[in-house]
Amino acid sequence: MADLQTALANSDLVHDRATLERAIADMAARIHHDYAGSVPVYITVMHGGLPFAGQLVLELGACGQDVEFEYLHATRYRGTTSGGELTWKHRPATPLQGRRVLLVDDIVDEGHTLAAIRDWCNQQGAAEVRIAALAVKKHDRCVPGLSADYVGVEVPDRYVYGYGMDYHEQGRGLPAIYALKE
Repeated sequence: MADLQTALANSDLVHDRATLERAIADMAARIHHDYAGSVPVYITVMHGGLPFAGQLVLELGACGQDVEFEYLHATRYRGTTSGGELTWKHRPATPLQGRRVLLVDDIVDEGHTLAAIRDWCNQQGAAEVRIAALAVKKHDRCVPGLSADYVGVEVPDRYVYGYGMDYHEQGRGLPAIYALKE
C-alpha cells in the first residue's frame, strides 16, 4: 500500500485550510444569490465531496440558504488512479422531477463521473443541475460541455489529494490540498 507520509514528504502544499475556507465562504455567497427563494436538492458526491459539502452547507446556512440534503455514490476509480466504467453504489432517493439540483463534489478533473451524474439527474427530470466543486484541475482535457458553475480553487495538473480527495484511499481528512511533486 502507498504510504501517506511518504507522499506528503514528496508533495507541495497547494492550498492551505484558511485559503479553502475563504473560497468556500465566497462560493456560498454566490450560491445563495443564485438560489435565493428556493430550496435546491443538495447532492453530495461521496466520498470525496463530503468534507467540502459539509463546510459549504454550513456557510450556506450562515447566509440563510436552506437546502434539502441528499447524497449519491458513483465512482470510476475504485481505489485506483485512473478511471474505468462508472459504478453506482447509491443513487438519491429524493425525486428530482422539476427540482433545482446542486451537485457538490471535491474536484472537476476530466469530468467523466460528474458528466454521467449530471446526465442521470437530467434523465430524472431535474429542472436544473448545477455543479459546485471545491477544486478544478487546470488542463484542457475536460469532457466537452462539462464545467463547474461554482469553483473554489484551481489546482495544478498533477496528482492532488486532501480535503476529500484521496491518495490511494488515504488522506481525505487532510485540511489542505497537496500535489505530488513531478
